[in-house]
Amino acid sequence: MDSSTNSLDDASADSSAEFPDRASMMEVRLQAQEDEITLLKSSLADALRRIRLHDQLLPILKQQLITVNPAAARVLNQVCCSDGCNNRKLSSSSAGDGIRLSANSHVSDLVSPPNGHIGGPESLKQRPGMATQDRSTQTDPAPLAQDRVPLSRRVQSLNLEDALIPGQPVKEETRAKLHRVAGLEEEDEEQEEDEEGGGELSWTSSVEEPIQPTTIRGLQREEFHDGSCSPDDPGGSSPSVRTPEQNLSPRPGPLSPIQEGEKKPLVRRNSEKLGNPEKSRKRLDKKAASSANLLTRSPSLESRAKELIAGSGSPVSRRGTYGQGQSIKMFIRGRPITMYIPSNIHNYEELKMEPPSERLELDWVYGYRGRDCRANLYFLPTGEAVYFIACVVVLYHINNRTQRHYRKHTDCVRCLTVHPDKVRVASGQTAGVDKDGKPLQPCVHIWDSATLVTLQQIGLGTFQRGVGSVAFSFADSGASLCVIDDSNEHMLSVWDCNKGTKTAEVKSTNEAVFEVEFNPSDSSNIITCGKSHVYFWTLRDGQFTKKQGIFGKYKKPKFIQCFVFSLTGDVLTGDSEGNILTWGKSAADIKTLGKGAKETFQIMRQTRAHEGSVFTLCNLQGGALLSGGGKDRKIIRWSADLAPERECEIPEKYGAVRTIADVDGEELLVGTTRNAVIRGTFSGGFVAIVQGHVDEMWGLATHPSQNIFLTCGHDRQVCLWNTEEHKLDWSINLEEYGLCAGFCPNGSVVSVGLNTGRWLVLDLLTREVVSESTDGNEQLSVMRYSPDGSFLAVGSHDNFIYIYTVTESGRRYTRFGKCNGHSSFITHLDWSKDGKYIMSNSGDYEILYWDIAAGCKLLRNRYESKDREWASYTCVLGFHVMGVWLEGSDGTDINALCRSHSERMVAVADDFCKVHLFQYPCPKPKAPSHKYEGHGSHVTNVCFTHSDSHLLSMGGKDTCILQWRVMGGGGGVGDSRERLASASSTSSPEPATG
Repeated sequence: MDSSTNSLDDASADSSAEFPDRASMMEVRLQAQEDEITLLKSSLADALRRIRLHDQLLPILKQQLITVNPAAARVLNQVCCSDGCNNRKLSSSSAGDGIRLSANSHVSDLVSPPNGHIGGPESLKQRPGMATQDRSTQTDPAPLAQDRVPLSRRVQSLNLEDALIPGQPVKEETRAKLHRVAGLEEEDEEQEEDEEGGGELSWTSSVEEPIQPTTIRGLQREEFHDGSCSPDDPGGSSPSVRTPEQNLSPRPGPLSPIQEGEKKPLVRRNSEKLGNPEKSRKRLDKKAASSANLLTRSPSLESRAKELIAGSGSPVSRRGTYGQGQSIKMFIRGRPITMYIPSNIHNYEELKMEPPSERLELDWVYGYRGRDCRANLYFLPTGEAVYFIACVVVLYHINNRTQRHYRKHTDCVRCLTVHPDKVRVASGQTAGVDKDGKPLQPCVHIWDSATLVTLQQIGLGTFQRGVGSVAFSFADSGASLCVIDDSNEHMLSVWDCNKGTKTAEVKSTNEAVFEVEFNPSDSSNIITCGKSHVYFWTLRDGQFTKKQGIFGKYKKPKFIQCFVFSLTGDVLTGDSEGNILTWGKSAADIKTLGKGAKETFQIMRQTRAHEGSVFTLCNLQGGALLSGGGKDRKIIRWSADLAPERECEIPEKYGAVRTIADVDGEELLVGTTRNAVIRGTFSGGFVAIVQGHVDEMWGLATHPSQNIFLTCGHDRQVCLWNTEEHKLDWSINLEEYGLCAGFCPNGSVVSVGLNTGRWLVLDLLTREVVSESTDGNEQLSVMRYSPDGSFLAVGSHDNFIYIYTVTESGRRYTRFGKCNGHSSFITHLDWSKDGKYIMSNSGDYEILYWDIAAGCKLLRNRYESKDREWASYTCVLGFHVMGVWLEGSDGTDINALCRSHSERMVAVADDFCKVHLFQYPCPKPKAPSHKYEGHGSHVTNVCFTHSDSHLLSMGGKDTCILQWRVMGGGGGVGDSRERLASASSTSSPEPATG
């Protein structure tokens, strides 16, 4: 009985354990089906485009026949007159209405250049008094009537070989070329070229160019020249009456050289064999169906997308989309993204991109790296505090409240020390990777703190992973530098500071090493400490000898966190047990260890100091000592004989004590584990002079009229900063972490989106929550108000955009609707200037447009939105920002983008720690930009201030906010449109540099 009961319990437990797995599998399957539907839509659109191209086959064929052999063209014209023009017969009056080429203007030679293009005859050049005269004045006799043959039979019998000169031998190469018709691509060529193109971001090298109405009119005019009727006028009405479609665009189409009489050959595109149009249509239907079948044959969604794209045309082909305007297609991870070219751009190919005239200059650095670094805060005689965050070493004048920045590091700075002369500084960085995945080698920079000039770059190519700790020697006036790297063996090396050469190296330990220092009275003695060890090193003739500190009867702590030298030469260490240990040199114990025993370093005294770890020790003038605790957050002043004198406790919001720097014996600078630098005394308390986030940041928003901005991140903090005073105005803690934020246009409230689907509205003055709501149960990614503040759009990872009406000055919110149509999570969205439409991007690289005023309706025809103006531009996918994508990007390399309010420039935050500044708009690939370094992690967001005077960028894991001053430039909001229009004009293709 018991065994059966146990087996039932086990079965129920197994079924309950399997249930979440089944649910997750169903979710994955549902997501895959949604992706397949999206790809099927793309395949269907491609099939419709090809059908439209086949419908345009007949006029193009006629034009080829006219070019090659007018006599063969007359046959086709008479067929059209007999079977396609309401059975209207030719007469002398109708012949007088046609314009006919004279006999001496007939084509006698077929121009066939080496590249295989069918050349146009020189006789097709327009002659005075022919095409320019009124049709009523033309009296050339009509061609003689020929035998009437039904149109279906006549079309089947037509072949371009009939247009060759009789008696002339036909080569097989020429015969193959004549079977190709301009405007259509062969499937085999398309698939080969697209498969060679790779699966990441690629560009079509030319524009999808439509067959313009002017081209069609040119074809119709040639038909009338030979007595045929217009396809748009079956009743024989006058061709001078144009339809509205014929006046859509003045730009000539791909066959316009014939229309305008220019002396240029016809350019053959990728072609397809000529066949029955009806059979071609059926074959395309089958191809569309087979494209859908690709989804079931492909091993993965990515490969399925590539196979579908392989049928959409060659990356270097031109494709006409009559009636849809021009478009250009880019591919990200095999997915095609079509961008429609705005109407004011007439020559996309001639656009020239230039970097913006504006530049960025680093103005301020918010934050300090105290959460995972030690001994990284020093005070210089110039009144400046030296510390680092991300890739920047900051020199902050604590009285003048100004900053200078050393920015020669290429990745995150990990350690710092000051030379005995108090001028030179050594800083070590970690290893990193560039945008191509190649490793960046760690090194140590020795630089002048007065001029910020690099004096030496030490160890490039020697250190592994990074530099963990550095120290200058004291006894020889700082002639040597000791370095511990982050390799498995934690290599200990000594370098000549003046020459930059290595004098000695040794493996220290496989355990973590926290600190290294020279003995201030003897540069041949070096001490290191770390996990469960204290090592005493002696350097003689380039060789190291090591002695380990012996704990003896004292409990061996897990970590030795820090150490200093006392005035008597003893070593004082602080450990994870909260004790200060005094180490001294003992004579050799011959009785215990026998002959040959050497002197040892043992614990002479143990002093109980803190509850929890002792994170830092700092010597004061006169022999006094300061210790900083972790768990108890206390700073204790000790006398020379380690008697406690004074103590204070720093506020909990700043975290534990990480490092201490002495200012004048009384005033202190304290770096904390919550990335703050505080300043104060034992009696007067402490105030923060540097503050920052302590975890990854994503949310960033600037005030619409004031010089303030708001940030939020994974540390559950919401912080409001002042760009003029360079300080934190206030911060609050939330129950969940914030990922996005947006200011209401009236500037009184700000909305913050959280990771649980909940969002809050905060009053800037009272910091109180005035409204809150929940949309779904997934994280929110965008909070964006409409320009007039009447709507709020909330983008979520559940693939929906929630729309709310806003009343009572941003304090009341009512659900208006929901935008449903994306097949992946929302990443970015923007409102149009009239507040009626939204443009949105999603995680699967979709660009969708929504009519909010019409009830959150999805606009199926994206072509209609090509000329719409947007109040902001943060979407990373769009025609105006195509140029910000580097070739080979995988779709996630750009995290954020922001257009300036002047609409002259666009800032980009990428995954490679860089901030880019592009000209706006930048619709062409490989657009040049200004590139700026400083972040040590992926840049998660960028945003311009309301006046475009500054740009703010925030790192992810580096918890750093950089404030950039915008230098140069000028001009108004309309400059970008004027620059784009002038750049695209045929007479002046060079862009304005404004």
